[in-house]
Amino acid sequence: MDKVWLKTYEKYAIPKDISLPAENTSLIDVFEENFKKYGSREAFLFMDKVLTFAELETYSLKFAAYLQSLNLPKGSRVAVMMPNVFQYPIVALAVFRAGLVLVNVNPLYTARELEHQLNDSGAEVLIIVENFAHVYQAILGKTTVKHVVVTGVGDMLGLIKGSIVNFVLRKVRKQVPDWHISEHIGFKEALNKISPHKYQRPNINLSDTAVLQYTGGTTGISKGAELTHRNLIANMLQVDVIFSTKFGQGAAKEGERIVCALPLYHIFAFTVCALYGMYRGSTNILIPNPRDLPAVIGELRKYKPAFFPAVNTLFNALVHNEEFKKLDHSNLKIAIGGGMAVLPSTAELWKQVTGSNIIEGYGLSETSPLASVNPPANLEFTGTIGVPAPSTDMAILDDDGAEVPLGEQGEICVRGPQVMKGYWNRPDETEKVMTKDGFFRTGDIGIMDQNGYIKIVDRKKDMILVSGFNVYPSEIEEVVAKHPKVLEVAVIGVKDDKSGEAPKMFIVKKDPSLTSEEILAYAKANLTGYKRPRYVEFLDELPKSNVGKILRKDLRK
Repeated sequence: MDKVWLKTYEKYAIPKDISLPAENTSLIDVFEENFKKYGSREAFLFMDKVLTFAELETYSLKFAAYLQSLNLPKGSRVAVMMPNVFQYPIVALAVFRAGLVLVNVNPLYTARELEHQLNDSGAEVLIIVENFAHVYQAILGKTTVKHVVVTGVGDMLGLIKGSIVNFVLRKVRKQVPDWHISEHIGFKEALNKISPHKYQRPNINLSDTAVLQYTGGTTGISKGAELTHRNLIANMLQVDVIFSTKFGQGAAKEGERIVCALPLYHIFAFTVCALYGMYRGSTNILIPNPRDLPAVIGELRKYKPAFFPAVNTLFNALVHNEEFKKLDHSNLKIAIGGGMAVLPSTAELWKQVTGSNIIEGYGLSETSPLASVNPPANLEFTGTIGVPAPSTDMAILDDDGAEVPLGEQGEICVRGPQVMKGYWNRPDETEKVMTKDGFFRTGDIGIMDQNGYIKIVDRKKDMILVSGFNVYPSEIEEVVAKHPKVLEVAVIGVKDDKSGEAPKMFIVKKDPSLTSEEILAYAKANLTGYKRPRYVEFLDELPKSNVGKILRKDLRK
């Protein structure tokens, strides 16, 4: 293959390859070394409280000792269902240090969605914030979970502030619905239950699975992308060498801060904010609710970040906010957009307001996530997803797996050390997305130009991309079809100014009394927020092929 992007690497001084550590190392080795290196530095900021690298080491070791006391076999799965709070990085590192596998769970899942993910992953431990404990309570006894740890948002904020935060959320804002899980343990109790001296360092290497990252993938329902220690270390190093052209080589300067407004359960924030930040010794500013713009802007005003990963919707909301325009953006070196396309109009306004470009990147849960990115040294917004990351090959292939000529459309395919091991317990689904020579088929249709820049033009399947999350029409259709007043349903994606795309339902009524309000309320009760349809249209019949297949392409017309 002619790697045409190498000329772009040379132009912008991007290293061709990364150097992975020895096979017998893991994320444990990487972060144990960094704990020593960064010690008293601030690792995470949350509600004006600081979690240092030294504290992160201590707490994660304590929790790792607790997890090991449960006598779980190496590689057992631990599900974590929390927003951006201090407990998340503590638990994630503890899971790795205990020799177990982290299962990132969206805290906004419905009981149905949570039940599927827990059982599919075979998770034996669930660590959940109390705000969502009632969701798990609804499926008690229906999953593989044997141990439940419940935490309050304020549990790691100190005695006084933590107690106030928990009281306000429970009693004033009423954000903690009543719940009862008889056999559970509190997070702080678990943290102090076992002496860290009983911790035993596991024998983990690069080939061991570190994370199950659930995704719609390119086909079917939610599946666990099996990400190894090699995958995550590789992607962390790829991000580092790319951004070193802006940030410099080696450790971050003390006080260099990253905005973590993306949820940590999403692979974008997990790798590009948390893992990369901890690797460099940067400070992550944890923002639990990016929709609360006044709160986000307040954090930006106080901490003046250098690095801002986000999706187009957040960038767009900020550049139209008068308070954001008044901020001092002089510290900002890089803003990277991913998860969904960055609109040129948003990028233009961002540069006008902040003086810096939005660098667009591209990736998926299956690629840990970064597969390609625009060179940070490029002074212009390109409207593309950039060039392949170092040590990564990207090809535009036809349906038969043959490479198409430059400038022609085909499926974007990725090969590199960040590409997943496969889908958890689904070899048939893995086979569908992997070519014989190791390329992962992304399901996105794109074009590569003579300099290796790739532009996405369409999606191969019917996937809907809502604020960076994969949504499959078939899952929504399956849920909505269970409503007793629905005869038939079909779902497509339509353009949406806020989320890029939004699901729209076309319904044939079984009962004439069915209303759009009723069906939207039903969807709300059974689907996570980003999967819920925004629009409903009732039809007398759905367009179908001569064999009875519903024709979504006709609905799009």
